[in-house]
Amino acid sequence: MSDNAFRVIITIGVAASWVTILVMAVAMLWIYRSSRRLEEKLGLLVERVSPVLDSARSLVDDARPKIQEIIVRAAEISASARDQMTRLDALVTETSDCVRVQIERIDVVVGDAVNRVQETTAAVQSTILKPVREVNGVISGVRAALSTLARGNRASVDHATQDEEMFI
Repeated sequence: MSDNAFRVIITIGVAASWVTILVMAVAMLWIYRSSRRLEEKLGLLVERVSPVLDSARSLVDDARPKIQEIIVRAAEISASARDQMTRLDALVTETSDCVRVQIERIDVVVGDAVNRVQETTAAVQSTILKPVREVNGVISGVRAALSTLARGNRASVDHATQDEEMFI
């Protein structure tokens, strides 16, 4: 390759490098200006948000002991409720056992009472009602005999036969 061609290629390379450096400088300038504008906007935003963040921080700092106290109280209430439920469970179990025993006793007493009522009913029927029925039967028989004797009319043989045929 000739010297002139070499120099032309080198010149073009240097010019391309210079253009690239110039483009990079412009880009860096544009990035610098954009970052300045962004910094200004962020500065305004920080000025506006800073009081809000400070108040939020103070609220969190004020609320932290209260929240911890609430957590402690909730744990105490939970433990107390657990203890109460344990006691209630024991009470219900004990009461249930007592009620079961009492129901068994009542069942025995009621069964005994029913048996005694049945025995008393049988005794009344055998000792009082049976003799009363027997006396009532004797009295009915005496009445029928007296009624028949008091009437004095006796049915004829034809009439008696006719009555017997009706039953046959």
